Amino acid sequence: MESAKEQVETPKKSVISKIPRHNWAITTYILGVLLIFLVINNGGITGKTVSESKASDGLVSYLNSQVGGGVTFVSSKSDGSLYEITVSYQGQEIPLYVTKDGKYFVQGVAPLTASTSTTNTASTSAEIPKSDKPKIELFVMSFCPYGVQAEQLMKPVYDLLKDKADFNIKFIVNVGGTTLDSVQSLHGALEAQENARQVCINKYYPDKLWDYITEIDNTCYPTYSKDIDICWKKAAAKFSIDTAKIENCLKSEAVTILKEHEGLTDKYGVSGSPTIVINGAMYSGGRSADAFKQAICSAFNNAPAECEKTLSTASGAAAGNC
Repeated sequence: MESAKEQVETPKKSVISKIPRHNWAITTYILGVLLIFLVINNGGITGKTVSESKASDGLVSYLNSQVGGGVTFVSSKSDGSLYEITVSYQGQEIPLYVTKDGKYFVQGVAPLTASTSTTNTASTSAEIPKSDKPKIELFVMSFCPYGVQAEQLMKPVYDLLKDKADFNIKFIVNVGGTTLDSVQSLHGALEAQENARQVCINKYYPDKLWDYITEIDNTCYPTYSKDIDICWKKAAAKFSIDTAKIENCLKSEAVTILKEHEGLTDKYGVSGSPTIVINGAMYSGGRSADAFKQAICSAFNNAPAECEKTLSTASGAAAGNC
């Protein structure tokens, strides 16, 4: 008899190709939380088979709790060692393939026991162009755990090189209109609002943005679904950021700026949070402060003396993304 691994080594066609432009992020997230769902509801990797109806009902309920509602069950069927569970989200039908023992999900086969750690090198998929003042664009979602960790790893690099390089935070969003409620972000409306606040703080208080982000990540992110409306104001007050000014920006300017960010995600082909682009080239090296620093320093025509300093080589969340 074939093992579970052997049975799923030829995955189903990626559902990403079936989703219209900008809905790729939603699908990626659904696949990600599906993995969490399976671990929680199977009590870990136990080899137990979950019934088709229980898997379907539990999956829809869990996804709705994560994306703020709107996920509905369409159909399910048994397909060998897999369940194919089709859900509807934002007008799109998305088939999700799950092994019956809960060990694998399919967007490419990824065993839960496999290590996803990456090395702390500054290798890249393409050579980073050089410039006198490298431009760094960190694409994130404000409440994506991997994005939060990338921000935390990038902060000491920013502190070291902020006077030498151009650091930018960009947000992965879908903008469907001209008002903030038309902005869709992967983790719901609260994330879209925080993305908008941060672009406004960047516009009016650029020197305080990274300190504000660090405060949000450390004190607000863990409980954002309960108290972000209060917590962000405390973070802003800590750095003398005028909350009324930011709230006015949310109404009049933020959506236009986020639309520009959306255009950049298309331009670079950004496919997840976090993504780092340096001088227009996608970075795919290790996730540590020192790996980020090495990659950025390699983009200088003449690297400054600060590049000689070694930062932490402790790795973040490896290859995960939202």
